[in-house]
Amino acid sequence: MAKTDGKKPPTKKDELIRLLKAKAGADVATLGERLGWQPHTVRAAITGLRKTGHVVVATKPGGGGASRYRIVSGAGKGKVETPEPATAEGSEAVNTDESAEARDAR
Repeated sequence: MAKTDGKKPPTKKDELIRLLKAKAGADVATLGERLGWQPHTVRAAITGLRKTGHVVVATKPGGGGASRYRIVSGAGKGKVETPEPATAEGSEAVNTDESAEARDAR
């Protein structure tokens, strides 16, 4: 029987977290390609991370490109980091925590 060092190989969730913690974050297409997931699976996994306490922000570039997602603080951490403002001219942060009812009320 082969000996193991006691470490488990990284899961796809671990890889998703690693990709989202990158300074630039990642878009749904890139995440899907790297993880072998469909776009709806990527979005559902991001929602799952939010439910476990990760603060995930989405940034929509001003040029009409794909939204980029990034983790700004992890689950279990007491301090919440504020996301850096977008640097590209015309970029706009997307509030992903706002409910549909709140948006419709405007």
